[in-house]
Amino acid sequence: MPDESFGEKTEQPTPRRQQEAREKGQVARSQDLSHAVLLLVAFGALWYLGPPLMGELMALHVQVFQHLGDAELDPVNAVGYASRGLALLTRMVLPFALVLFVAALLVNLLQVGFVFAVDPLMPDIAKLDPIKGFTRIFSLRAMVRLAASILKILVISAVLWAGMSGELGHLFGLMDTGVSAILGYTNRAIWDVGMQAAAAVLVLALLDLSYQRWQFQQEIRMSKEEVKDELKRMEGDPKIRERRRALARQLVMKRMMARVKEAEVVVTNPTHYAVALAYEPERMEAPVVVAKGRDLVALRIRDLALEHRIPIVEKPPLARALHDACEPGQEVPPQLYQAVAEVLAYVWELGQGRRQTA
Repeated sequence: MPDESFGEKTEQPTPRRQQEAREKGQVARSQDLSHAVLLLVAFGALWYLGPPLMGELMALHVQVFQHLGDAELDPVNAVGYASRGLALLTRMVLPFALVLFVAALLVNLLQVGFVFAVDPLMPDIAKLDPIKGFTRIFSLRAMVRLAASILKILVISAVLWAGMSGELGHLFGLMDTGVSAILGYTNRAIWDVGMQAAAAVLVLALLDLSYQRWQFQQEIRMSKEEVKDELKRMEGDPKIRERRRALARQLVMKRMMARVKEAEVVVTNPTHYAVALAYEPERMEAPVVVAKGRDLVALRIRDLALEHRIPIVEKPPLARALHDACEPGQEVPPQLYQAVAEVLAYVWELGQGRRQTA
């Protein structure tokens, strides 16, 4: 019976799966965080930009009312008044709008970085399916979102009520003061209560961001079959990879065996290890291992040595040391020079080396 959990999405998403989701515009993003940051930035901008803006607005009103009786409303003058009013309005609003634009851009870049995807812009006919739409409305995700919205309303309402309750007592004490004092106090109270509400929204937004990231990771989880298929796409079929490795090993083995005939001597264990050494003093600084192996490979090296009439010397410790210390094509390490020199001298003394028989 096949494993039923094989199709369940129980595996963490791979980096490739996350990259594919990002390319489709699927990212973990909290709109509440963007709204909270914009609200905080808006109150901060009003705190610093509000007095200059209010001063320009008051000056505009004074100018308008002072010259209201002298104004001649004809088409030419109307265009001039409208142009000056529009220029002043632009000068008042532009800094505030620019600050909000930069804040909105930064908060989104900090959340998900730069993402350019056309998939969300493409029309999807499946979204018009009324059955699926009904399912989405009453899904668990929609219920969680509704509960979160209710919680946000309750928390923000409580913060606003607490802030305004603390200011009501001071308002009655301002009845005997001037208009400027009342306006100044009102502005400060609105700013204080607004910042408290914005801070509460920011805390809720950070919680929402954590939830959105957790939910996104759950949505892009993969089944074991999907992980296996992705590994096949990224690295190829395991059987094909193993076949390639086997062919590579065969090629290396074939090249190594072809060099056995260049050996001066083969040092053996006698049967478990075999190392073929080549040495030509005219062009080599030290003897070189041209082939090595254990068990069946060692037996094959011995057979080739017999076939090419290469002397075989049984030196078990030296054979194991050479096998462990050298790879085919490498020179013998200095600590084994003396032992190898004794073997070569022995072979040459018997007149069996290739240099003597060539």
